[in-house]
Amino acid sequence: MFLRCLALLLLFALPVQARERGAMTIIRDAETESWLRELAAPVWKEAGIPADSINLVLVENNAINAFVAGGMNIFLYTGLLKFSRSPEEILGVIAHETGHIAGGHLLRGQEELKNASTAAILATLAGIAGAAASQNGAAGAAAVSLGQQVAERNLLKYSRTQESAADAAALRYLDGAGLSAKGMEDFLARLQDEELLPTEQQSEFVRTHPLTRDRVEAVATHVESSRHSPSLGPTAQARYERIIAKLTGYYEPRTALQKYPATETSFAGRYARALALHQTGDTSAALSILDVLIQEHPDDPYLYELKGQILYETGQAVAALSPYRRAVELSHGQPLLRIGLAQALLDTGTASDLEPAIRELEAALHKERQSPQLWRLLATGYGRQGNLGLAAAALAQEAELRGDKATAQAQAKRAQTILPNGSPGWVRAGDVLERVSKKDK
Repeated sequence: MFLRCLALLLLFALPVQARERGAMTIIRDAETESWLRELAAPVWKEAGIPADSINLVLVENNAINAFVAGGMNIFLYTGLLKFSRSPEEILGVIAHETGHIAGGHLLRGQEELKNASTAAILATLAGIAGAAASQNGAAGAAAVSLGQQVAERNLLKYSRTQESAADAAALRYLDGAGLSAKGMEDFLARLQDEELLPTEQQSEFVRTHPLTRDRVEAVATHVESSRHSPSLGPTAQARYERIIAKLTGYYEPRTALQKYPATETSFAGRYARALALHQTGDTSAALSILDVLIQEHPDDPYLYELKGQILYETGQAVAALSPYRRAVELSHGQPLLRIGLAQALLDTGTASDLEPAIRELEAALHKERQSPQLWRLLATGYGRQGNLGLAAAALAQEAELRGDKATAQAQAKRAQTILPNGSPGWVRAGDVLERVSKKDK
């Protein structure tokens, strides 16, 4: 579920003022990420790219945009998800971005960004945008931590040749997977008219992915000759509607309560309404809706996750443990759900819950090593156990991931003075020191 800051299952929120200025915030949600990866899996298989090598990054921003950067990262904006009208459209966008990855169209000339963390890439783009807005070159140099003094559009923009190549690749992947490109056609067709607008009025996607009539017509011609069904089917559509409803309920609760009234009977509508009610302070009503949904769908891990989150966020950490444990069990140990359970365990105030919390976090590390929040929680657990060496090593890794080199160095050195020479934590701290030192050169 969507979580704030160290509550970790979705949103790592910025202050409202920052978000209103167009800030880009990485968000995490186990359900949304799982669905997007399942949607994209056939395309990645056709492209010959191992699914585990691609990092899908959700960005909380109302702009309509998607891009690839920093290696095998596909960034998808929530504005694009909400602009879409079907799962087929989202699949078309992912197929196109996969074409950019396979074609090597990745920020050519921006060597420093290739190995940057996803957070650092967004910080760079946000700094560039802020500098452009202020028209202050000096402010831009300070804001852009990687030192790139270029316009955001130039940083991400693909050439028309690259766009056509990515389209052609996407069509091959979709065809090879037995899927229609109708969603890709529909998405591009709805954006096509923006080419006639002044640049500042165009969506981010059009500004960074230049459209031409030839491109749109090429996709349309391919769809006309395709024998594949234009629809992914009712199950895919239902899951799509659920994800969009979830985004609306979390980020636009007032809108969700109007769109999905108390008489709403659909799963997606009730799901959104439960989220919106919680967001607006009516927790009791939210839990009532959620309990009915759980009775109807007792094997749905994300319903239990949401219940655990609601209970946790209303100060009921002990009560949150049962639904969180059920969510982890039903999801077969989904890492983000483990993090939610660990957060609740750490906040029960019971010493006996520390070891189970650390076990959950250490299990989640196998797939979430790049999560600074996970390392922070581990540091909290180790610290409460009195294991100050491991706590310092975890804080070093958190600081490194956040781009705080000074703190990373200080905590890594502290860890190595406490931990036994050659122990796993001592080695991890040494690795942090080595990586941070290389970045200084």
